[in-house]
Amino acid sequence: MINLAVLSLHDIDWAQGLSSWTYVGLKHYASLAADSLFKASILNTLVFATVAVSVQMVLGFGLALLTSSIVHGRLFYRTIFLLPILVPGIIIGAIWKLMFSFDFGVLNEMAGAIGIMPRDWLGDATYSLASIIVVDIWHWTPFCFLLLLASLETLPQDVYEAGDIDGATRWQSLWYITIPLMLPAIAVTFVFRLILAFKVFDEVYLLTGGGPGTSTEVVSFTIFRRFFTEDRPGYGSAMSITTFAFIGLVIVVVSAVTRRKGSAS
Repeated sequence: MINLAVLSLHDIDWAQGLSSWTYVGLKHYASLAADSLFKASILNTLVFATVAVSVQMVLGFGLALLTSSIVHGRLFYRTIFLLPILVPGIIIGAIWKLMFSFDFGVLNEMAGAIGIMPRDWLGDATYSLASIIVVDIWHWTPFCFLLLLASLETLPQDVYEAGDIDGATRWQSLWYITIPLMLPAIAVTFVFRLILAFKVFDEVYLLTGGGPGTSTEVVSFTIFRRFFTEDRPGYGSAMSITTFAFIGLVIVVVSAVTRRKGSAS
């Protein structure tokens, strides 16, 4: 991190295999304010992280509740729900690129079967970011499911027995017992997933390459462009430091809100 901070204060030029460092101070940080690509990537990343993580948390919690209530075949269902997270990123990209294909993708085939016109899911700015979000939800919901299930199975049963004696319904037990007791685990899972969501790269690189236009441009991919495509490591480092500070701020805010809710409950 220190090396990255030092790098962000310099311009680096290469000549005959040797690097030449020029101190530029905060020039790169000042340039970020006028960088339209960086602004677009921040906005796309915020939308991506908010929608994807929220859906993953709801689905993961729902699957955890469902699995914990199953008596027969519990191991089978757990294995099925965990499979997506075990698939390597390159294979995920290949699978979903075929599924989203305009000409022979299974999604357009299914849409055509019910009379809906085919869509260019990855090539149309209207659908491209939503398509990336769908892939990420499929891929990372098992992560939320696994952590929330582990927490759910450690909850004390005597609290539920006391609730049953008091005549609590299943919904009341969920709302007043399960969720308050699991709030720390929910907060930790949410923060972990939020950090990983802000670092999203594989899906964008493999499916859209940031396009069409800037519709799926995310922070990690923009930093990749600056570092390796444009050979601007100083500017890319400034982006990295700024993104790190922004993610840290978001995590602090989320943790504070969660802690306040936990104290209130």
